[in-house]
This record gives sequence, C-alpha cells and structure tokens, in this order.
Amino acid sequence: MSTESAMPYRLAFIAASLAASLSFPRAAAADEGWLMAKPFSPAVGAPTSLSLHVGEYFTGEVLPVDASRTAAILLYSRAAPTDLGAQLPADQSLPELKLSLPAAGTYMLAYDSNPDQATLSADKFHAYLHEEGLDAVIRQREADGNADQAGRERYRRHLKTLLRVGGKSDGTYSVLTGQRLEIVPASDPLARSAGDKLTFTLFFDSKPLAGALVKAWHRQEEQVLTIRARTGTDGKVGFNLPYAGVWMISAAHMLPASDAPDVDWDSFQGSLTFDLAGKRFGR
Repeated sequence: MSTESAMPYRLAFIAASLAASLSFPRAAAADEGWLMAKPFSPAVGAPTSLSLHVGEYFTGEVLPVDASRTAAILLYSRAAPTDLGAQLPADQSLPELKLSLPAAGTYMLAYDSNPDQATLSADKFHAYLHEEGLDAVIRQREADGNADQAGRERYRRHLKTLLRVGGKSDGTYSVLTGQRLEIVPASDPLARSAGDKLTFTLFFDSKPLAGALVKAWHRQEEQVLTIRARTGTDGKVGFNLPYAGVWMISAAHMLPASDAPDVDWDSFQGSLTFDLAGKRFGR
C-alpha cells in the first residue's frame, strides 16, 4: 500500500431534507447486513452511490447510515485510507453515500457498526444459531442448562464492498482493515469471471478462523442462490460462483459475553460484496 496522503473524497448528502424525517427500520440480530453500490464499476470521476442493507436471504431494506450507529467507515485504495465517518452529519441519517472516485483502480469501503442488543425467544435463537453454523453455541447452551431460555445477544456488523473504477483493479482487494470479523479474497474477484473458483480467508481478531460456516449469496430478481462451506484449519474457504453479477460472502462468529449482565453472547457478522464479471443468469 502506498503511503501517499489521503485523497479529499467528499460525501454528497443525498436527499438530506428527507433523511432528517426518516423513520428507518431497526435491524435485528438475525438479519444479514451488506453494502451495495450503484454502479460497482463507475468511470473515473463519475458518481457512485453506496447503501447499507439489512434483511434475510440477500433481500432486505436500506438502513440509512447514521453517525450514532457507525463505529467506523473507511475508504481504502492505493492511497492512504480515508475516514468518511468524520464527514457524516451528527444530526441526521443519510439514505446513501455518494462518491466520485478520482483515479482508476480498486476501492474498498469498510463499515463497522456500533454494538446493538437483541433478545430472541429460545426457539428462534436456536434456529438462528443453526442457520449461521453456530452449533457450538447450541451445545454450550445445552451444557449450561440454558437451552430453553431466551438468547440475549450484543451484535456488531463488519461489512465491506469492492469497487472497480475506470475498468481497472489492483491489490486493494486484499488489504486487511482490522475489522474484528473480516472476509479477505485470496485473489482479485474483480479480475475473475463466473465459473471461476474464488478462495477467501476468514479472520477474527486478525487471526484465521477455522471451522466457520461461510455463505455465498446471489440474487436474480426473485431467485436467490446460497452456497455454503466451512473454513479449513487455515481459515480458508473456496466457492465456484456460477453466475455473473453481485455476490455477497457472509459469515458470523459468537463468543460468550463477559462484561455485561444484560447480554449472554457477543456476535460478529461480516460480509463482502462485489460484482463478478461474465455471463449473467438468464442471458
């Protein structure tokens, strides 16, 4: 990574007057979170809009970006990282962020949420744990005699998206941001095509996380494809992604909470989105 000074990116406050009065949905712990861009491959200097989404099965609602709920939001490129959080208005939420990127290459937006809390009934918590591959937590609850109690969770989201500006990409895709749960491609997904095998490493606290369930998601209109695989001892997982278009790679990790009497578990949810080249589904 270059040590040159950060470029002066500016956020455009889209529909700011509307944002001030928005009643936005409250995300639930069991919801996935991801970032989207329109477009993922803008021309140099052309605007692109970035939005935060929450929901299930790669389908959901836009959650406005709010300074009070944002722990960090940084833009990475071959230049030094740019802290966009300092530009977020403290008194209103933004439906989306709009950036114009000044040079060709890869840009990566990394978003970390502040912790939030949720309580799920015992049966819903069990189903959520099983869906996320967190069966070790199920076994621990059973061993502790708590399997019939509600799940009290404190959760954080660690989200990333990749942009290809000016038709070029570079090594920015592999930069470690230091997110607590982080998905890092082993090769440049912006230089690959549908049908290729892509490998990712899942990190927790900057160390490879073994045995974690990782999902690859693709949506085409009303159809959603999900591919599941677990990381090896080296934290790596591979997917053959059959279709072009936007993909989300997601994972979750959970630990017992030790510093708060009103929560039992700390969870960390990570995702990475990117636009894969090649023949698109149904075309």
